[in-house]
Amino acid sequence: MIVWLIVICEVGFWVLLAAGLATRYLLKMPRLGMAFLLCEPLLEVVLLVVTAIDLKNGASPDWKHGLAALYIGYTVGHGHRTVKWLDGHAAHRLGGGPPPKKPPQYGMARARHEGEIWLGTLIGGAVATVLLLAAMWYVGDDGDTTSLKMWMYGAWRAVGIHGLIALSYALWPRKAPKTEESSALPARDPEHGPDRMAGRAPEDAVSSGGQPPASGQRGAAE
Repeated sequence: MIVWLIVICEVGFWVLLAAGLATRYLLKMPRLGMAFLLCEPLLEVVLLVVTAIDLKNGASPDWKHGLAALYIGYTVGHGHRTVKWLDGHAAHRLGGGPPPKKPPQYGMARARHEGEIWLGTLIGGAVATVLLLAAMWYVGDDGDTTSLKMWMYGAWRAVGIHGLIALSYALWPRKAPKTEESSALPARDPEHGPDRMAGRAPEDAVSSGGQPPASGQRGAAE
């Protein structure tokens, strides 16, 4: 039952998201679209309540309850970012808005971006841990909580691995590719460029009468 409910919550998340964005940008009904989007956290609440009821009715805690806790944690940590990303693309493609800003690709800006994503994973791991600890406390010492502990350790392994990947962008930041320098000479105004490049004789080389200027005039010009 728990597994099917997780699948239903995942499908419901994308259905509500699509309905909210379509209502907001295609039907031009932003309030109704926002109402659809605000219904998404209710799916996690339903999953949490059903999981608690299942344990209360005497079900042995196993991998299904651990998976439910991780699913709720992931949604809390990364759900908002997913909705924001899709909302930006929907506003651009359906609402005629500006294209969404692309994440940075190089340098410390990319490192900060990866750190923000890892922070969502950290929040998700913390939420999952709280739920798993609550489930273990609820079951008590008489129940077998080994499966829940394994899910909790797995959550923090994922947090640690993601943290190392994010840290690598700060320790070894990616450098932007250098643009190739053009070997061609820059375009210049013939009036101010060298006469040999302009392809004509110097203007002061010939006087107004067609004769070379006097030496005194050349000296004064120099």
